[in-house]
Amino acid sequence: MSSSTSSQGVVDRVQNFVSEHKHAVLIGTAAALVAIGGVAYYASSSRSGPRGDVEKGEGKKDKKKSKKRKTVKDEDGPILEERKPKASAVEEEEPVYTPEEIARLSEEERTKAAASLKAKGNAAYQQRKFAAAIEYYTRAIAVTPKPEPVFFSNRAACYVNLNPPQHEKVVEDCDQALALDKNYLKALNRRATALEALDRLEEALRDFTAAAILDKFQNMAAAESVERVLKKLATKKAQEIFASREKRLPSHMFTSAYFGAFRPRPLPELPENASQGDQTLRMALEALSASDYAHAFTLVNEALEQGITWDAGKAEALNLRGTFKFLMTDIDGAKEDFLKSLELDPSLTQTWVKIASVWMEQGDPKKAFECFEEAIKHNPNDPDIYYHRGQVLFIMNEFTDAAENYTKSTELDDKFVFSHIQLAVAQYKSGNLANSMATFRRTLKAFPDRSEPQNYYGELLLDQQRYPDAVEKFDRAIEIERAKTTPMNVLPLVNKGLALFQWKQDVEAAEKCCQEALEIDPECEAAVATLAQLSLQQGKIDIALKMFDRQSQLARSEPELISALTYQYATEAQVKFMQNYPEMAAQLGQMARMM
Repeated sequence: MSSSTSSQGVVDRVQNFVSEHKHAVLIGTAAALVAIGGVAYYASSSRSGPRGDVEKGEGKKDKKKSKKRKTVKDEDGPILEERKPKASAVEEEEPVYTPEEIARLSEEERTKAAASLKAKGNAAYQQRKFAAAIEYYTRAIAVTPKPEPVFFSNRAACYVNLNPPQHEKVVEDCDQALALDKNYLKALNRRATALEALDRLEEALRDFTAAAILDKFQNMAAAESVERVLKKLATKKAQEIFASREKRLPSHMFTSAYFGAFRPRPLPELPENASQGDQTLRMALEALSASDYAHAFTLVNEALEQGITWDAGKAEALNLRGTFKFLMTDIDGAKEDFLKSLELDPSLTQTWVKIASVWMEQGDPKKAFECFEEAIKHNPNDPDIYYHRGQVLFIMNEFTDAAENYTKSTELDDKFVFSHIQLAVAQYKSGNLANSMATFRRTLKAFPDRSEPQNYYGELLLDQQRYPDAVEKFDRAIEIERAKTTPMNVLPLVNKGLALFQWKQDVEAAEKCCQEALEIDPECEAAVATLAQLSLQQGKIDIALKMFDRQSQLARSEPELISALTYQYATEAQVKFMQNYPEMAAQLGQMARMM
């Protein structure tokens, strides 16, 4: 198992743990932030179905009328409502008053005229005469002595139902309604829907989040709207970021883990009359052996530009450059280099293995397995082939088949620690706990100076909630890593922090572990993700948002970026809610305790 794979596992585990304990903002949830203490929690389901938007004091509608009303383009059903008893409908046409005439009317006359105009607007709306209804509501707004939020909300409903809908006007009217009554749920939902239609997704998320919280999570439609817009917003932003983001190498830990997943090979012999390009390639491979990845990438590009004189050397260079491109998420560029490498030297099995990873990245496991078969044809005794085929099977949850491949890899070369570790993990995932633990104990004995068996054994112990044993293994892994001359792998530190959090709810100790990890490796995504969740749990919202933003910057793939942005936008929406509704803090605290 590479450190990169485990790193993502740490991210998943911390998010799963906090979500189970209602302290995290997760995709597909309506969430709330409590100002006092700042705890974020979520409600993934509502306690009742969507409620009809019927007028107060109204009885059942007859079937014919109900059916007709459902054709109105308003997602939350019948939309006209009364906040006060209905005024009697006025049969005769109301006079059209000029501003001067309105000024001369008494307050009672203005109130009566506004109620009559509103009633006519309601009637026109029911007859689907939306332009006429708009006119009546507009006149009611002009004549009323006291602005009524329902006038603006009902007019907004008419704008929704025009063909085409006038979403900008819906937003304007709902702005007016909410300025008069910020708790007006219908106006909030209407504005959110219009904002979503206008692709103003952050504002739509703000409104849907507020509506879900104000409705005390009773309305499933509100939670679904939060989920829908959150997904749409995070996906859109992720695509924009990836389109403009400069390609760069991931963290040292991630890059080191990827290259460490292949057994080291001897450096190729240079031709007798080696060219400058040949010599530069040799320097690039030496830099790679020294874990100087940025330098190796620069040198391999230079070597290819200078020209490499022999096919096997050029194939090696293309394999290396393709690997760097793959790590930088330039998947098409990586595939191009790998295919050129195989044209020059089809016996380079490592390239077959890597292009299989490209096919998996592109969602084509069939092509990936064909690449493994080709690699086996060229060198059936290359243990890396079986290890990486096992990795693909592991990702596909084919744990028994994965274990067979890890075993084959180990039989061909038992000095590669990751084959042993991954075999133990696959056995564990298959439910063979005794075999898994036995494999780990053998691995610990065979590799006493490697931190990885200690760390991954600790992860399995953590999964079993054997917290003291897990922390002991993480401590041993940290001790081994600190003694190394090469850069420290900080993953055991992050794992220890997570274990302390789950075991003792010791947030301070967990934070300390993550902060130390980030001091050593500022680009450790697992540490950033864990610290973000811990900060959120403590109400350190500013730090949590910074960490979510940092997580977005570090994300290698679009799914990883979407996940990080989901947390970021959900948290921001809740912060905005508490800024707009500070008086809700006490109620939210009570709701959080009940959930």
